Amino acid sequence: MLRRIFTVGGFTLLSRVTGFARDIMLAAILGAGPMADAFFVALRLPNHFRAIFAEGAFNAAFVPAYAHVSGNGGPSAAHLFANRIFTLLLASQILLLAVAWLFMPQVIALLAPGFVHDPVRGELAISLTRITFPYLLLITLVTLYGGMLNVAQRFASAAAAPIFLNLSMIATLALAAFFPDAGYAAAWGVLISGFLQYFLLAADAARQGLLPRLTRPTLDADVRGFFRALGPATIGSMGTQLAMFADTIIATFLAAGALSALYYADRLNQLPIGVIGIAIGTVLLPEMSRRLTAGDHDGATAAQRRAFEFTLLFAVPFVAAFLTVPDIIMRAMFARGAFSAADAAAAGATLAAYAVGLLPFVLIRSAVATFYARKDTATPVKASLTGIAVNLLLKVALMGSLAQVGLALATAIGAWVNLLLVLGFAIRAGYLEFDRRFGLSLLKFVVAGIVLAVAFWLTVRVAGGYLAQLSAFRDETMLLLLMVTGVIVYGVVVLALFGRSGLRALIRS
Repeated sequence: MLRRIFTVGGFTLLSRVTGFARDIMLAAILGAGPMADAFFVALRLPNHFRAIFAEGAFNAAFVPAYAHVSGNGGPSAAHLFANRIFTLLLASQILLLAVAWLFMPQVIALLAPGFVHDPVRGELAISLTRITFPYLLLITLVTLYGGMLNVAQRFASAAAAPIFLNLSMIATLALAAFFPDAGYAAAWGVLISGFLQYFLLAADAARQGLLPRLTRPTLDADVRGFFRALGPATIGSMGTQLAMFADTIIATFLAAGALSALYYADRLNQLPIGVIGIAIGTVLLPEMSRRLTAGDHDGATAAQRRAFEFTLLFAVPFVAAFLTVPDIIMRAMFARGAFSAADAAAAGATLAAYAVGLLPFVLIRSAVATFYARKDTATPVKASLTGIAVNLLLKVALMGSLAQVGLALATAIGAWVNLLLVLGFAIRAGYLEFDRRFGLSLLKFVVAGIVLAVAFWLTVRVAGGYLAQLSAFRDETMLLLLMVTGVIVYGVVVLALFGRSGLRALIRS
């Protein structure tokens, strides 16, 4: 399992690196003004739907069902099941796209109501979203192909596909002079990347003999079971995305730049979520589904506990950095061109608020896997809806005094509520048991995180005076110094706390 995690995580890391290059270009060209706000709405809408219905709900319902059909009925039954799901999925996405295109002004008015009385941002958002929205159809099919390949133990192409989004946008932004403006260039980059990702996954699926075809959409027992799981999974996967939807809606009423601050903070927050949380969760779900189908319940539970520990090992440094030096990170990454130091400060404060909930963000995919692998998509809904309620109430309470920082903080607190409830339900059902060894590991990670945060704080205080003398690249140099310090300090502390044998046990495959 560890090798597959590194495969997914490695490609996801490459995707994040190219994503940062893309965001640096976006920040320098679009800045944090009306054009940027309009584009980020156009980017967020299909991405929210994708995260809810494609990568979220669909994966949660489809992967265990496909693994079950494949394990019990063989390749022919699995292929027929995939054909029927593909047909229904394609038809529903075409219908959704047609409705969205026809009623895009109403969609924008509903999901970005603050733009209604802002003709500049409103018209731009409508035009740009009409370009980006077909990306949802393409990426939904990519998710289907990726789920089939993951069950077949092939993770590379699905993990590499998002890289095309970044490369495509970089290319169109570089050619922005040939578009009406940079916002249109970025929007077309999103759509082009959808086609590139589709062809990559379709080619891999075809090579494996897995490419589904249109067929009569018969609602047999397996398909009905899939849809029974899909409904609760959709609600369950809506937690974080509804929070982000609410952020988008509320931020349209805030001063110009609030949406951009949320976007750039979320982009950095998504680095550990994607490279660690989603990568491990992507590998864990088919692994647990396969083991449970074979009757290996102890092996499935052990795989989940290893996933938790492995997630914490790599997530703790991000929490320490985002909480202690978010302003330096933002200035080093984005403060150039049209993106000012004030913009970086606003985004840095927002990043720190998101970091409060970073651990539940990265752990939730592994936590819900124990339910999804058992084709129970209903139980996580209870936790998700409770987290949503807390989240939305806090957004209303905090938006006035803290603006977009309050929105991010509410999202973080809601994520904790969601995770703790999921873990409680899993323990009560007997799906999960935290032994003394795991409790001791958790305590060691807390200690390591505190030591690392203190090291970051001391580094800034000691080196800040010396680096202030630099006429250029002060923040970039400080960030590099912090990264070197973090690697050394965290490595030494973890080795001291766990020992060599403990680390080998922690990362065993």
